[in-house]
Amino acid sequence: FLELDISCDITQKGYEKKRSKLLQAYLPHTQGAERRIPVTPSSSSSSSSRYQRRRSTGTRDERYRSDVHSEAVQAALERHSERKMTVLLPSKRQSLVGQTSMDTYTPPGVCMWMCLCAGANSSSGSDAEGSLGRAGGVSVDSWISRALHGSPSTSSSSSSHSNSSANAARLPVRSLHSTHFGHLTAPPDITSYMPDPAPISVQRPQVTMITRPLPKYGNAELMETGDGDSRVSAKIQQLVNTLKRPKRRPLREFFVEDFEELLEVQQPDPSLPRPEGVESTPIQGEELDGLKNCPASLEAALLRWGAIAPKAPCLTTTHSNAKQPYTLTYGKLWSKSLKLAYNLLHKLGSKQEPIIHPGDRVALVYPNNDPAAFMVAFYGCLLAEVVPVPIEVPLTKKDAGSQQIGFLLGSCGVAVALTSDACHKGLPKSASGDVMQFKGWPKLLWVLTDSKHLSKPPREWFPLIKDANNDTAYIEYKTCKDGSVSHITNDITRPMYIHTILMSCSENFLFILSFICMHVFSVRPQEGSSKPAGQGVLSMTNLSHGVIRVDTGEKLSVLTLQDVGTAMPGAMVCVVKLEGVPQLCKTDEIGEICVSSVATGTSYYGLSGMSKNTFEVCPVACDGGFVSDCVFVRSGLLGFVGPGGMIFISGTLEGLMQVGGRKHSADDIIATALAVEPMKFIYRGRTVVFSVNVLYDERIVLVAEQRPDSTEEESYQWMSRVLQAIDGIHQVGVYCLALVPANTLPKTPLGGIHLSETKQLFLEGALHPSSILMCPHSCITNLPKPRQKQPEVGPASVMVGNLVAGKRMAQASGRDLSHMEDNDIFAFLFLSEVLQWRAQTTPEHILYTLINSRGAIGSSLTCLQLHKRAEKIATLLYERGQLRDGDHVALVYPPGLDLIAAFYGCLYAGCIPITVRPPHPQNISTTLPTVKMILEVSRSVCVMTTQAISKLLKSRDASVAVDFKSWPPILETDDLPKRRCSLLYKPCDPDTLAYLDFSVSTTGMLAGVKMSHNATSALCRSVKLQCELYPSREVAVCLDPYCGLGFVLWCLCSVYAGQQSVLISPMDLEVNPALWLQSVSQFKVRDTFCSYSVMELCTRSLSSLTDSLKARGMDLTRVRSCVVVAEERPRVALTQSFCKLFKDVGLHPRAVSTAFGCRVNLAVCLQGTSGPDPTTVYVDMRALRHDRVRLVERGSPHSLPLMESGKILPGVRIIIANPETKGPIGDSHLGEIWVHSPQNASGYFTVFGEENVRSDHFGARLSFGDTQTLWARTGYLGFLRRTDLTDANGERHDALYVVGALDEVMELRGMKYHPIDIETSIIRAHRNITECAVFTWTNLLVVVVELDGSEQDALDLVPMVTNVVLEEHYLIVGVVVVVDTGVIPINSRGEKQRMHLRDGFLADQLDPIYVAYNM
Repeated sequence: FLELDISCDITQKGYEKKRSKLLQAYLPHTQGAERRIPVTPSSSSSSSSRYQRRRSTGTRDERYRSDVHSEAVQAALERHSERKMTVLLPSKRQSLVGQTSMDTYTPPGVCMWMCLCAGANSSSGSDAEGSLGRAGGVSVDSWISRALHGSPSTSSSSSSHSNSSANAARLPVRSLHSTHFGHLTAPPDITSYMPDPAPISVQRPQVTMITRPLPKYGNAELMETGDGDSRVSAKIQQLVNTLKRPKRRPLREFFVEDFEELLEVQQPDPSLPRPEGVESTPIQGEELDGLKNCPASLEAALLRWGAIAPKAPCLTTTHSNAKQPYTLTYGKLWSKSLKLAYNLLHKLGSKQEPIIHPGDRVALVYPNNDPAAFMVAFYGCLLAEVVPVPIEVPLTKKDAGSQQIGFLLGSCGVAVALTSDACHKGLPKSASGDVMQFKGWPKLLWVLTDSKHLSKPPREWFPLIKDANNDTAYIEYKTCKDGSVSHITNDITRPMYIHTILMSCSENFLFILSFICMHVFSVRPQEGSSKPAGQGVLSMTNLSHGVIRVDTGEKLSVLTLQDVGTAMPGAMVCVVKLEGVPQLCKTDEIGEICVSSVATGTSYYGLSGMSKNTFEVCPVACDGGFVSDCVFVRSGLLGFVGPGGMIFISGTLEGLMQVGGRKHSADDIIATALAVEPMKFIYRGRTVVFSVNVLYDERIVLVAEQRPDSTEEESYQWMSRVLQAIDGIHQVGVYCLALVPANTLPKTPLGGIHLSETKQLFLEGALHPSSILMCPHSCITNLPKPRQKQPEVGPASVMVGNLVAGKRMAQASGRDLSHMEDNDIFAFLFLSEVLQWRAQTTPEHILYTLINSRGAIGSSLTCLQLHKRAEKIATLLYERGQLRDGDHVALVYPPGLDLIAAFYGCLYAGCIPITVRPPHPQNISTTLPTVKMILEVSRSVCVMTTQAISKLLKSRDASVAVDFKSWPPILETDDLPKRRCSLLYKPCDPDTLAYLDFSVSTTGMLAGVKMSHNATSALCRSVKLQCELYPSREVAVCLDPYCGLGFVLWCLCSVYAGQQSVLISPMDLEVNPALWLQSVSQFKVRDTFCSYSVMELCTRSLSSLTDSLKARGMDLTRVRSCVVVAEERPRVALTQSFCKLFKDVGLHPRAVSTAFGCRVNLAVCLQGTSGPDPTTVYVDMRALRHDRVRLVERGSPHSLPLMESGKILPGVRIIIANPETKGPIGDSHLGEIWVHSPQNASGYFTVFGEENVRSDHFGARLSFGDTQTLWARTGYLGFLRRTDLTDANGERHDALYVVGALDEVMELRGMKYHPIDIETSIIRAHRNITECAVFTWTNLLVVVVELDGSEQDALDLVPMVTNVVLEEHYLIVGVVVVVDTGVIPINSRGEKQRMHLRDGFLADQLDPIYVAYNM
């Protein structure tokens, strides 16, 4: 056999010159007679050059070379070159530009070896040479036309598999006769997907009522975009203009997503091509009559030739280093094999306990350039009656497929490996000098088979020469499409049968080896035979439907096939359908070729089920009867039987990709891609095509190694041309096209690209491409049908329907405050009066204890101390501030006791306090404008703060962001007046304003709500009753103290209820993550409050320190309730992780619960200390997209866990209403949560006095039913569900489940999505994604992900994000933005500020690592 493996690019002329030089001395010549050269029927001239041309092609670099195909691709591209497809270049950070350099580039190596078989008087080529057919020959067009009665076809499509044996089996003709392509019609338009659309004008939506400055995220000046100075928003506008409907007809949707997923039955399309021929019949090879004089076995054959012709050459091999060739004679082969067999049986181990016994399996590890040593080892194993298992030489510990080879050796029970001395020296060694233990490999004893390491056998010892039988002769392996390894056993009869067949053929023959089932089933007929070679020009479009049609029109999308010969003598070949029972195909139908012969493998080792399906196939006819009594073997090759019994191969089963109901071959896709100027951008032999399953269909992925000297812009232009060519030639879209740096793809031992390993790297997000282009908009045509809005049913009809169905209306309420027993504290209407009362009755009672970052008590306040300090602050406001009753005062303090004293000082002075977060010293340019905005919106006439913050406001850096002269008067409270205020202010009406609560919502709206004295007292009273707060209790609070329920728990509840509050600043947790839990354990606190940001910080930072914390005495067994304060859907996964992590230190999972509040009502639900435990239900995520609630079992597909948001507070009534019709809805139905309570806020406070804006949020009425009650609209979607649990009053518990904010709902394709659902899926997609946020812009879904890893890994996230959103949410991602960690803005409550992020993205201020625009 002759094999020439070239692993680098080489010109055709240079290739032929080098090859002829190497072979010149070894080509056999017959004296007195001229060598016979095959002559085709179409031409007899220039036979010598044609022979050299046939022998010189078919190598790995030339396997996809086709002049006709290249001309067709170039003609199609050049004709429409003026209409190029617009491709948006990605935006890359400068550190990523030029990541592949010439310094780090290593050119691919060249590995060549050849061995000539001189044992028989015949000449044969390698399997690579066998892939070349004859130019010319008898056309099969007339035969196909007769079979189909003349059925024309149209243009085009096909694809294949870029690995393994397809290149040896399939014979595309390299140069065709002029009659086949003499009249080319006009090529199709493949350079544009559709006509130019009308320009799109998009108006940016108004996000907030108040104009706020756009934040500057990092060094935006360093961002480099693909089009110079253009902004990202302009690129998105360009992307919108390029997203058009593909020109080809979309597929029928697989399903219609409604209340439940309804699968749509595919109706057959009558216009699709179908096979119309008659049923094919098996073909029988010639009778074999050459077995009589053959040796009984291979061992007997070796013995015969070693004795009769000991000096006859058996094998001649040459090396690429130009050394003298080595010839192995039959005598040497016999003696060396005999010597090795003796040593295997008698020199390994001891006489009593030998290591190797007859029938054991032994691994053969030899390089490809040493076939002589391999042949000696192989025959030595046969003489020793052991089973050889040939494997490839492991070069490194991380070789592609090494673990699968280890599985092969382990399952076969291999304990000994034979190798040569030279190969053993090249194996990777450990520190002790032994061969390294490879991953997944069993422990092996390495035996050197060179003669100097072996002992000479005694003369009386002679091996047992067996006759041919069904015992296993050797075991070979194959790599499946998914990368798994299967072992194929071969009996002793098979090699002798193959040898006899070859000897019975003519001296000039060409045979095909199927590496899937390792058998020979066809042979080229003799030159004098009446069956000349044939070829056919077939339509690729019809081939993609499995139908054979002669292409009579469009010549740009054709496939020319050369026959591979007829059936082997003594063999039977048939073609069966690819799916279902092995039924015979029709004469014009593509199927899998099956063969019945003793020259095939017998079984898969240890896999009886697979063996039966592959090696024991019984084809059936259309009437259901068996076509033969013989058992057939599946070859894994696709093709058909042509005229005269000629066999045609069109591809391999493993290389088949079924996209949209059509079958494509990866080899065809590669050939089309390489026809688009490949030499400038990629390496010809380093391109792979495979398919991945995304959204119920296979998607084509093309990966190639990029040349280091090609620029990014040139690469993307080439990628766009490849997309156009594949779409035009094959009419199929490429889902992903990725270019990787040179020498980075995993390689096979022979130098090719390891397909399954490359696919696995792509699926795992570890491919590390340098350029990537995703095209989901043109490839995904089976999305669910967009939801059509149905006419709304009136609220009255909904109520009547629920009553008729026996469903109650979705409404619930907490305990009634009117039935509560009297208490002294309930007599006070104002918090200022409560503080004065406590200062008189319990002056030394400690209300607040502040913990510093070291875990020690920093300071504390008693009732009297707080009262006196508040009086002094009131005096400060009166004397220095000259303030009057009702003036607004901004309190700019860090979390601490100064903030509490300043708040009550404002109440004593009759001023309206507004708590404002101070600017961050390290990011003052971004945070200071927000402080200034709140001051302007709240109409603050004065600022109270500490001396340190006052200096910060007056600093030079602050003056750059905000002019200091624009600030209102600033009062420092470090030095307070010594005298107290003579008269404290007492409000005359409890409905007057107590304070303003300002915050920025997740949608980016800065809003302040008005809290009256009555609402404040009612809120504190509800929290006191729900949590059972008394002066003897201690509560730990680790919350942001500036807005919402966090401010209420930090500043108000201790004064009202009298409990001692242990305050922990969330900012101190950045220095000491265990501070909160240590304080809870130290003070033996039973009730604690935190936020999701605090819980996430503890989970992330303390995950590996639980043992250390337990050793230091942390004990959380006393914790009765740990309440997470949030204005969002409860985070079930984070809560479960937190409970599981700190279970070892005593935290009970039942203690962790959540609270829910919003702008209109700061505390709607809070679990408290009594009542049933919070429940968790699982709903169908698909039903939520249609505003429906459908309960499913845990673990069901598309299930979404929802945790109860706490128990409804006393005095609070809840109803679920339709946000559009404002009508009540039934139980377990999704709607907006409406609240009626005395603790509701009074309304919004705006700078322009527009109190009527969103006035229905605080004074909404139902359109049907109870139309008199005023409700506050929370702006959150949720549902009520009556559970089987009972509360403290013995009534059934009504659980409230919050789904998400109404303002954050994204409506795409007529369905409603919550960002948290998509973000949760994306975070799970890749291990390097730490956080993500999604938002929409002009109906495009934009995903921003934070990368925790190297910037070179940024491009790996693009396909992972696109895939997971398609699979789980049926949405196409328009833009993927990869940024550094910490770029996504998150407020103090742990909520993402998605609109801030969107504004920063559109203004080009994110400094992204990479921005990908999906086409």
